[in-house]
Amino acid sequence: MSRILCCLFGTVLAFAAHADEPPTGATPAFDAGLARQTGADERGMRPYVLVVLKTGPQRMPDGEARDAMFAGHFANMERMATDGKLVLAGPFMEDPAGWRGLFVFAVDDIEAARALTATDPVIVNGDMVAEYHAWYGSAANMLVPDLHKRLVPPAGKSAP
Repeated sequence: MSRILCCLFGTVLAFAAHADEPPTGATPAFDAGLARQTGADERGMRPYVLVVLKTGPQRMPDGEARDAMFAGHFANMERMATDGKLVLAGPFMEDPAGWRGLFVFAVDDIEAARALTATDPVIVNGDMVAEYHAWYGSAANMLVPDLHKRLVPPAGKSAP
């Protein structure tokens, strides 16, 4: 769990490091509209559900069916992000204890996260299973999906 929190904290730090910085010595101004938009409470935080995706009991064999399953997985993540539910996702660089990836959902409770996760082809096919945790983090995480879109070059273009 501490590895997940470090990953999430690193994401927020990376965001903060590249955000528009106020002039030296200036205190950033509170933005009530942004706080409302992100669902921030008085601490600038909000509840989320963290989902750890782990290796499941039914590995889909390599081939077209596995490729289609992962294409569906990525399409599902895009849909959930567009709907404002999925704010952060990604694979783990290594596979400690069968950990494959994570989702961070901006939903009210674990049951809502279960319902969203149940739509994912990797879960439906048993290639992965999900573990759920209530999490309280920075409301700035709500900005990650839109910022991420600005970092991905259009098809056919390469990043600098």
